[in-house]
Amino acid sequence: MRQLGGKIQRSLDAGGQQEGPTIPLGIKISEDAGQMSAVKTVDEILRAAVSEKASDIHIEPRTEILRVRYRVDGILREAIMLPVELHSPLVSRIKIMANMDIAEKRLPQDGRIRMNLSDREIDIRVSSLPTIHGEKVVLRLLDKKMRLLKLEELGFSKTALDQYSSLIHQPYGMILVTGPAGSGKTTTLYATLNKINSVEKNIITIEDPVEYMLTEINQMSVNTKAGLTFAAGLRTILRQDPDVIMVGEIRDSETAKIAIRAANTGHLVLSTLHTNNAASALTRLVDMGVEPYLVASSVIGVVAQRLVRKICPQCKKSHIITDNYPRDIPFSDGIKSGTMVYKGAGCDACGQSGYRGRLAVAEILKITPDISEKVVRKEPTDNIYRHALKNHGYIPMVQDGIQKVCAGTTTLEELAGTVHN
Repeated sequence: MRQLGGKIQRSLDAGGQQEGPTIPLGIKISEDAGQMSAVKTVDEILRAAVSEKASDIHIEPRTEILRVRYRVDGILREAIMLPVELHSPLVSRIKIMANMDIAEKRLPQDGRIRMNLSDREIDIRVSSLPTIHGEKVVLRLLDKKMRLLKLEELGFSKTALDQYSSLIHQPYGMILVTGPAGSGKTTTLYATLNKINSVEKNIITIEDPVEYMLTEINQMSVNTKAGLTFAAGLRTILRQDPDVIMVGEIRDSETAKIAIRAANTGHLVLSTLHTNNAASALTRLVDMGVEPYLVASSVIGVVAQRLVRKICPQCKKSHIITDNYPRDIPFSDGIKSGTMVYKGAGCDACGQSGYRGRLAVAEILKITPDISEKVVRKEPTDNIYRHALKNHGYIPMVQDGIQKVCAGTTTLEELAGTVHN
């Protein structure tokens, strides 16, 4: 099996010439890598990244070496060390592919690449950043043929899945999915659209950009240069007789107000916000200038989520939580002594990390009439949170994560590094 993340050693001979790197990724770069064409090197780096299911590639110049790292399952892992002399031709090759200005090295740039690798259509977003050692380049990989997950495969507990399923089958109202960047919000929305899609419904999305194409769903990309913003696109969508609207992200007051109005006029609206928990999404909309009574009458549910890595099934080992277990790990007090939990020992299949794949830990807040009243009265987020916890069976994200630790799907350390009180 291939191993990802091991540090690649390279040496200098007495004459100071660089030998080719050893790469534990199955990338067949020849021993004279320093003389290899930039075209072939870039292609092989991209091909290996797709094979390893990496979401991002970081190409980082340093004083003496060129470091390439892959983000796999949300974690950056060192993949390749190349001679620093390859930096300029590699970056130039990437810029040409992405229709960027190869002569401009002092300012950040953005570009996009579409290509086929191993019979798979890959959409690559490219970003360059000038640093003291030269331009750092990050490539975000989107596999157009990757199978979209079903709602049942996201990792939601049965209780959370039942709650969410009841929300998405409502005829109108707004459902928000919240969390930081990289928390799986878009994946949840795509899985939702696939779940509710039918010939009887006109579903339209506006995204920045469209990441995956969904059959029988009308998708539109934001184009700010042409004046197509989220707000402008949303106004047009409302004239297209929609049943369901998905707004990639509510970023500003104008978009928030139009989306709320759409939810109030008989449409099911799905969107995302950047908030830490479900309850704070309601007050965030108010802070964005939406009248509290409109928030209370429009929002029917909020999902807050994070992604945690799953324990690798091939090297999974059990151990018992004892009284001597280090209780300085956050949330460890939520697990009783004598509970059996699991960890990954590390193997070739998981790149010695002990983890393979990810799943969601989530909390779902259904907006009940009494919670709506608190929103109208502009009560603090903490009041809404405590009320839901006491009266509506609200399961906080931390508790959902602890249940997954006890079920043997993730570790306490991973939960503590991902979810915060």
